[in-house]
Amino acid sequence: MTPMEVKAIARFIRMSPRKVRLVADLVRGMDVDRAEAQLKFASKAASRPVLKVIQSARANAEHNFKLAPETLFVKTIMVDGGPVLHRWTPRAFGRATPIRKRTSHITVILDERMKEGAPKAVKAAIVKKAGEEPKAVEKKTAKKAAAKKKPSTKADAKKKESAS
Repeated sequence: MTPMEVKAIARFIRMSPRKVRLVADLVRGMDVDRAEAQLKFASKAASRPVLKVIQSARANAEHNFKLAPETLFVKTIMVDGGPVLHRWTPRAFGRATPIRKRTSHITVILDERMKEGAPKAVKAAIVKKAGEEPKAVEKKTAKKAAAKKKPSTKADAKKKESAS
């Protein structure tokens, strides 16, 4: 965890991790403000505990590290399985069927986005650290020229050959 990252964990949430992961996938990589808005209007029951963990991480960032809340985004959100409560329900012919009441551990890591006015060397270092190469931008004119050279269908190719 780098110094700019802020972490919050909610443990033993009485919901299945599979259901909570559906909600966690909605907000992964979003800005904190957008993620909170998304979760407030999500119709899943798991959106409430995920929202609480994100708000807790945001409060940690503001209070403990004096970070500006508008620069934060959800860098990592993980939902792990917790302990399972085993219960039984009666069935026909004196049998019993197991009921598994699953729990979840939700971990959220927030990070700060780089500002637009940051030096290029700092941005390049962050890109290298992430393991990504800056992509070369192709010129639009080169794409258009290549598209004109290649015939789109076989009929167009025959017409060009007969015209030459």
